[in-house]
Amino acid sequence: MTRQDTDLAFLLRYENVAWYERGAVRILDRRIYPIRTESVTCRSHLEVAAAIADMVTQSGGPYTAASMGMALAAHECRDMGFAQQTAFLTCAAYTLAHARPTTAPRMRQVTERALKVALAALEAGKAADAAIFEDTLDGLNQKYARYAIMGRHLCGLMPEGGTVMTQCFAETIVGMMLRACREAGKTVRFICPETRPYYQGARLTASCIADMGFEVTVITDNMPAWAMAQKGVDLFTSAADAICMDGHVVNKVGTLQIALVAHHFGVPYFVTGTPNRAYPSKNEVHIEERDPGLTNESLGVRTTLPQVRGWYPAFDVTPPHLCAGVVTDKGILSPYDLARYFDADATEVTP
Repeated sequence: MTRQDTDLAFLLRYENVAWYERGAVRILDRRIYPIRTESVTCRSHLEVAAAIADMVTQSGGPYTAASMGMALAAHECRDMGFAQQTAFLTCAAYTLAHARPTTAPRMRQVTERALKVALAALEAGKAADAAIFEDTLDGLNQKYARYAIMGRHLCGLMPEGGTVMTQCFAETIVGMMLRACREAGKTVRFICPETRPYYQGARLTASCIADMGFEVTVITDNMPAWAMAQKGVDLFTSAADAICMDGHVVNKVGTLQIALVAHHFGVPYFVTGTPNRAYPSKNEVHIEERDPGLTNESLGVRTTLPQVRGWYPAFDVTPPHLCAGVVTDKGILSPYDLARYFDADATEVTP
C-alpha cells in the first residue's frame, strides 16, 4: 500500500493521529502540541471515548481515534464467546460514536463499519482487532486520496502570491492543499486566527503550514476584520463538522463571524468537505456546549475573577448565502445545490 500521508506535516501522519498497537491506542495530545509532543495512551475503548470527549484529538482526529478504539474494543473482548463479543462491540460502537454529540451521525458511520468488519472477522475465525486496524488504515488512505482531490480544487482557487485566511484546523485538507500548491509551484501566504480556547489555529493549523514550508501568520480571534482590511486577504476557507443539505455550514465557533466579515469585504468563503444527508437542514444539528470555564482561562491559566461567568458553544452555523462554494472531491458545488453530490452518475460537478 502506498501511503497517502507521505511528505505531509507531522500532525497528519497516521501514527501521529491515533494508532492501535499491542492492546492500546496511542493518541497525540493536540491540546498541548507543539508546546509539548506527548501522547495519551488508552487501554480501553472507554478511555478512547473519554479522550475524544476531552478534546485530546480534534478536527478529523476523533474519527480515526474511534476506529482505532473499535480495534481496542475487539482486543478487550477477545476471550469472550461470539454472542458476548457481538454485544460488547455493539455497545463499544455506540459509546465511541456518541463521545461528542454534534458529530455523532458521522461517527456512527465509522464505528458501524468497524463493527461490521469485526463480526465478519470473528465469523471467519480471524482476529477482529487486526481486521479493524487494517480496514482503518485502508480507509485512511482512501480518505486522504479524496482530500488530495479537494486540495487540488482548493489550490486552484488561490491566486499566485495570494493571502488565505483559515479557521480552526482543517486537518488533512490543510496538508493536501499545501501539497497541491507546492506541486504547482504556487506561493501562498496564510493567516490563522488562534481559535480559542484550545488554540487549534495557532497550534495545529499554523504548525502544519510552517512544517510544510509556507509563510504563516497567527492573529488573535478579534483581528480577522482588520486583517482583511489591511492584509489583502484573497480567500477565506475552513473545513466543516457538518455541511447540511440546506447549505448551512456547522464548524468551529468563530466561522460565522469571519464569513460575515469576508462577505463585507468581498472575500469569497469556500468550505471543504462532503454534504451530510444525516442533516437535511440546520435544525437537525445539536450545537455542543462545552465547559464554560474554558473561556475564563488561557492554556490552563485563569484570566478572570472567580465570580465571572463563561459560555462556550463549540460550533456556530454559517448560512449558505455567505458561502461561495463547497469544495468536494467531486468538484466545487453551490451550497444551494448539494444534492448533486449524490448523483450516482456524477464524477465531476465543478461548475
